[in-house]
Amino acid sequence: MLPTTHHPYQHHQYHHYNHHHIQNTRFVVDDRTMWTTQSDYTDTTSTTLYGPIKYHDMAPELMTPMVLAPHSVVPYYLPQVLAALVVSLGSFAAGLGKGYSSPAIASLQDKQNYARHTGNFSDAFAVSQQQVSWVASVSMLGALFGGMFGGLAMKFGRKRVLVCTSLPFSGAWIITMFATSVEVMFFTGFVGGFCCAIVLLVSQVYISEIAVPDIRGCLSAVLKVSSQIGVLVSFAAGAYLDWRQLALVIASAPLMLLVCALYIPETPSFLVLAGRERDAAAALRWLRGPDADVTRELATLRDNVRAGRTLRPAGGHGHGLALIMQPVFITCGLMLFQRFSGVTAFNSYAVSIFRETLGGMDPHGGALAMAFVQLLSSLLSGLLVDSVGRLPLLVASSVFMSLALASFGSFAYYEQIQRQRHAAAATDHDWIPLLCVLVFTIAFSMGISPISWLLVGELFPLEYRGLGGALATSFNYACAFVGVKTFVDFQEMFGLHGAFWLYAAISVCGLCFIVCFVPETKGKDLEEMDHRYART
Repeated sequence: MLPTTHHPYQHHQYHHYNHHHIQNTRFVVDDRTMWTTQSDYTDTTSTTLYGPIKYHDMAPELMTPMVLAPHSVVPYYLPQVLAALVVSLGSFAAGLGKGYSSPAIASLQDKQNYARHTGNFSDAFAVSQQQVSWVASVSMLGALFGGMFGGLAMKFGRKRVLVCTSLPFSGAWIITMFATSVEVMFFTGFVGGFCCAIVLLVSQVYISEIAVPDIRGCLSAVLKVSSQIGVLVSFAAGAYLDWRQLALVIASAPLMLLVCALYIPETPSFLVLAGRERDAAAALRWLRGPDADVTRELATLRDNVRAGRTLRPAGGHGHGLALIMQPVFITCGLMLFQRFSGVTAFNSYAVSIFRETLGGMDPHGGALAMAFVQLLSSLLSGLLVDSVGRLPLLVASSVFMSLALASFGSFAYYEQIQRQRHAAAATDHDWIPLLCVLVFTIAFSMGISPISWLLVGELFPLEYRGLGGALATSFNYACAFVGVKTFVDFQEMFGLHGAFWLYAAISVCGLCFIVCFVPETKGKDLEEMDHRYART
């Protein structure tokens, strides 16, 4: 029996239903729509907010959507959004740390130069150029090991790991504030990177496990946006604060995560996996609303865990490895092409790159423009990822990145020829390299950057999500470290233009990889993807 009128808002709360002569009616609730299973009834009329609805006799046991009030949309999603905003404080702290090295290194060098002129070394210590490069990159080494540890630690709970990691994360920055040698900064940078990787990995898995498919991609993009906001805040604050004061500002972000994370629930998936089904039901009611019937979703989680445990003994560890081989291949492949696309060069050497290509334009202004565009692009990606889909954004991202990198390399080659001929670079075309960088930044931030991390939380089966996420995260930071260290070598071997032509070629290979191997996960439940890989 179907209603003759229908309204698009179909969520758990409904309004003024007066059913007559309906026998044996039962209700089943999924994560988006309330359905009623009706049998053995006659014609009936229901009164709703939108007027009377006439029902007609239909075949028994027909699943029919119920008309629900539009104001139920926001309350249904609101708890999930709040939980995502809480865990995004971790990525905000990571962004602050990512943006720390550039202003901090400048501040260290300024204080060192001032001390040499005045003879007052009370607030300065010697830092060589080689040590400066390690200050910028040692956090990636820490992140490499943090990614490995984070996946193992998640067996104790996603929320618990976030809370426990916040204290050493903040402590590392507090110690940085009182550092008296560059070796102390090496240590705190390593610890900060270690904690940063754990927080980013666990936050991504947390959001993937609490969000319904309709908004999972959008909420995952919140992590990338908050990270970019952190970078901008660090750049802006670094213009007015010295490196010690900036470290104190960064230390406050993990403390905010610690306090706020105490008020959000553990993920239902982990609680079911741990055998705590009553707590899982309570967590689902917190996330879906107190009036939601979470029976069906809880049963789906329970069945998924049982299926994984049923499959595991039959094949042992070999079968477990088979389950994650394809997700590991896909996610690590995306991480490889993400990190060797040239983004590490732009992030770590932006000012020096712009000094060679922008001519008369301020290179610091170009770097700030790049960071601002990266933030806006991350916001736009969050709006598009659930409507357009993951795969179209990845393909478009790779295409425009390849074109922008090839164009930037060509302009760098042109500038090199001009310098050889005229002993000075022309300043009439400064907008060309800046445009190339901005196009690259938009393409990178809307596609491969956020979606690579989103797929880490989506593709791995529940029982192996921690292990798979650890492998992908550690591989990402290993590639990042190698990418930062090899850019100077590439530039010396091939020139600036040759280095970016190489990055363009790598991006073309990434496009082929995406088209051949990456699946579309838009609108799919995590449990549906679990079964997909169990069959492969």
